[in-house]
Amino acid sequence: MSISDLNLVLALPEIFLAAALFGLLMFGVFQGKERPELVMGGTIVAFVLTTIVCVFSPVSVDKSAFNNLFVADGVARFAKVVMLLAASVVVWMSSVRLKAHGLGKFEYHILVGFAVLGMMLMVSANNMLSLYLGLELQSLALYVLAAFNRDDTRASEAGLKYFILGALSSGVLLYGISLVYGFGGAGSLGFDQLSEAITALERPSENLGLIIGLVFIAAGLAFKISAAPFHMWTPDVYQGAPISVTAFFASAPKVAAFVLLFRILYDPLAGLVSQWTDLVIMLSLASIYWGAVGGIAQISLKRLIAYSSIGHMGYALLGLVAGSELGAVAMLNYLVAYVIMTLGLFALLMTLERDGRELEFVRDLAGLGNSSPVKALALLILMMSLAGIPIFAGFFVKLKVFYAVVAAGYFVPAVLGILGSVIACFYYIRVVKVVYFDEPDGEAPKRLENRPGGVVVFAAVMMVSLWGLIDRVVDSTARDSMNLASLEIAQIK
Repeated sequence: MSISDLNLVLALPEIFLAAALFGLLMFGVFQGKERPELVMGGTIVAFVLTTIVCVFSPVSVDKSAFNNLFVADGVARFAKVVMLLAASVVVWMSSVRLKAHGLGKFEYHILVGFAVLGMMLMVSANNMLSLYLGLELQSLALYVLAAFNRDDTRASEAGLKYFILGALSSGVLLYGISLVYGFGGAGSLGFDQLSEAITALERPSENLGLIIGLVFIAAGLAFKISAAPFHMWTPDVYQGAPISVTAFFASAPKVAAFVLLFRILYDPLAGLVSQWTDLVIMLSLASIYWGAVGGIAQISLKRLIAYSSIGHMGYALLGLVAGSELGAVAMLNYLVAYVIMTLGLFALLMTLERDGRELEFVRDLAGLGNSSPVKALALLILMMSLAGIPIFAGFFVKLKVFYAVVAAGYFVPAVLGILGSVIACFYYIRVVKVVYFDEPDGEAPKRLENRPGGVVVFAAVMMVSLWGLIDRVVDSTARDSMNLASLEIAQIK
C-alpha cells in the first residue's frame, strides 16, 4: 500500500492537531512551568485552526483513509466542529479559575488537547479497532484530568473511580466487539464488512451471540454518555473533579460518544435494528427518569448538573429510536443546544464566589437575585432552557426529538419522555426559587472577576434565548451533514 492509498488529506484535521499538540508539549517541557499561559493560548489557537481545517477539508461519503479504518463524512465533520469549539471555550473560560486555585499548569491544556484528538478519531472510526484506539486515547487523558488536583482527596477519589469503572466499561465494550466479530461471520472488524455480513444472515435476530454482543457494546458506550443504568460514575466524578474539568466532561466527550454510538447502530449493527431499538428505548427512558427523580434530592450543584446531564442524554437517545433522518437531525440539534446550555451554566458558576470559595451547594445561590441581578437573570434563563420551557433552546430541541419519535410511530416513549421532562422541572425551578426567594446564610454570592467566563455566559444566554432565530441555521447544517453521511439512514427501518 502506497502513501497515496492512505488518503491522508481526509485526516488533515487530526494530523494538524496532533502536530500542534506535540509542538506545544515540547514547548511546555522546556518553558511551560514559567509561562503556562502561552501553552493555553497555543492550545486555543490550535483548536480554532483545526476547526477551520475541518470546515474546509474535503468530505467524502464513499472514500476512506488508512485502509478503510477512517472515514471523513458530514456527521464526523459536524461533531468535530462542535467538540473543538466546546473545548476552546472550556480552556478559555477556565483560565482564571485554574490560576486562582494553583492548577494553571501547562499539562492541563495538553491533556485536553489529546482528549479532543481521541474524540475526533472516535467520530471518524470506520472499524472496531480504530474505534477502540480513539476511545482509549480520549479516556486516558480524561482519567488524568479527573484527578488533576492532586492535593484534593475528592479529586483523587473521582479520578480513581472513573479509571476503575472506565476500564471495566472498556473491557465490556471489547468483549461485545469480539462477540459481534465472531458471530457476525464477516471475518473483519470493518463497519462495512460487518454490516454486509449481519444483513446477509438469514435470521440475525435469532443469533444469540450477536444479540449479546450488541448489548455489551451498547453498555460500554452507554457508560461514556452516562446513560442510566451505567451512570454511576457521573455524580461522583462531576463533584470531585475541578469545575473546569467537570465543564469539559459535560460537553465535548458526550458529543463524541453519542456520535460514535449513532454510527455503530446505524452502520455495522443496522441489521439488528429491531433489537437495538428496544434497547435504546429502555436506556433512554431509564436515563430520563433517573435524571429527573435522582436530581430532586441533590444539594450539591455539580451533582445536580450531573443528574441533569443523565436526563438530557436520555432525550437525545430518543432521536436514535426514530431510526430516520428526522430523528438523527433532531439528535444533532439537541447535542448542540445541550453543549451551549451546559457551558453557559458552568461559565456562570466560574464567575461567582461566596466567602472566598466557589459555589458548592444549591443553598449557596441564595441572595444572588439581590447581590447580582444580571447573573441571577442569566441563571434563570439557562435553568428554564434546561427544563425545556417554551421560547428557549431546550424547548425547541426537545420538540424536534419528540416530533421525530412520534412520526416514527413510537407514541408511548414520547409520552413517557414528556412526563419525565415535567418531573425534572422541579429541581430546575427549585434553583430559581433559591436564587430569588431564599435568604442567604451569611454572605450572598458575589461576582468573581472572570472576563472570559462572563463573555461565555453572555453568548450562551443570547443563543438559548434567540434559538428560534438561529435554529434554522443549526438545523440546515445538521441536515447537510446527514446528507453527506456514509450511513444508509433511509434504509434502517
